[in-house]
Amino acid sequence: MADQTNEAYSKFTAKRVLFTFASLALLAVVALAATSLGGANLRVRDVVHAIIARIFSSSGVESSSTASVIVWHLRLPRIMMGIIAGAGLAISGATMQGVLRNPLVSPFTVGVSSGATLGASVAIIFGFNLMGSGKYVVIMSAFISAMGVSFLILGIGRLRGITPESFILVGIALMYFFGAITSFLQYIATEGELAEVVHWMFGTLTGSSWENIVILLAITLVCLPLLMKYSWDLNAMASGGDEIATTLGVNCGRVRMISMILAALVTASIISFTGIIGFVCLVAPHITRLSIGGDHRFLLPCSCIIGAILLLVADTVGRTVISPTIIPVGIVISFIGAPFFFYLLMTRRRQYW
Repeated sequence: MADQTNEAYSKFTAKRVLFTFASLALLAVVALAATSLGGANLRVRDVVHAIIARIFSSSGVESSSTASVIVWHLRLPRIMMGIIAGAGLAISGATMQGVLRNPLVSPFTVGVSSGATLGASVAIIFGFNLMGSGKYVVIMSAFISAMGVSFLILGIGRLRGITPESFILVGIALMYFFGAITSFLQYIATEGELAEVVHWMFGTLTGSSWENIVILLAITLVCLPLLMKYSWDLNAMASGGDEIATTLGVNCGRVRMISMILAALVTASIISFTGIIGFVCLVAPHITRLSIGGDHRFLLPCSCIIGAILLLVADTVGRTVISPTIIPVGIVISFIGAPFFFYLLMTRRRQYW
C-alpha cells in the first residue's frame, strides 16, 4: 500500500515538473514571437541574431543595426516588463488566495489598486504629468499610496483579529472608500488631467525602460524566494485552515502578515510603473491550480510563468491587432482572460481548493 502511495505521489510530482518545464518552453516561444511582431515585423532568426550579437559580441553572429535598435530599444524592454509584471502579479494573487483561503481574492480586491489609483490621481491632478520628470513623481505617489493602504488594511485587520474574513472585509471597505476619493478628484479635474488619469488606469507596458526593469526585477527577485519559503505553511493553511495548521506548528498570523506584505509590495511596485493590470493576479493562479493542483511548492512558480505568458500574449495582441493603434494591455487581458477563465471553470468542475 505504501509503495503504491509513493508511486502515485512520484507520478503526480513528475506531472507538475513536466508542466513547469513545458510552461517555460512556451514562455520562451511566446517571448520570441512577441519580439518579432509589431509595426515592423522581424523574422525570429533576426531577433535571435540581434540578441546573440549584443550579449556574445565575440561569437561572430552579425545583426543589422535596424534589427538591433528595434529589438533592444523598442521590443525587449516591453517584453521583459511584461514577463516581470505578469510573474509578480500572478504570484501575489496565488499567495493571497492561499493565506486567505478565498479563490476570489487578489491584491486588487483588497485595496492595493485603489490605493495606487488614488496616489497617481493626486500626483496628476495636482500638477504632475506622465511625461518627463513628472512621470517618476506619479510612480512614487502611486507606490507610496498603495503600500499605505496595504498597511492600513493589515493594521485594521490585526486590531479585529488576524482572520481571513477580517482582511477581506476591511480591504473591500477601504477599496470603496478610496475609490470614492478618486472619483471626486476626477470630478474636479480638468479634461486634460482626467484623460491622463484614465490613461494611467488602463494599464500599459508602453514606455518601459531598462531602468524600470532593473528596479522591478530587484524587488521581484527579493520577494519571490521569501514567498516560496512559506509554501509548506501555505499548504497547511489552505488544506486544513488555521486550526489544523497551528497544530502542525505554523504561526498562521505571522505567515499571513508577512505573505500579504510581500504580495502587496510586489503588486504596488509593478502597477506603479504599468498602471492597473488587474486580471492576471486572479486568473493565472486559477489556471495553474486547475492544471496541477494546489501544492504551493509548484503553484507559486508555475503561476509566475502562466502570468507572464498571459500578459505577453495580451500585450502582443494589443500591439498588433489594429496596428499602429496600441490597445492598453489592461483592457486586452480582460478580453482574453475572462472567456478563457469561464471556459476552464465550466469544463473542470472538480473541487480544487
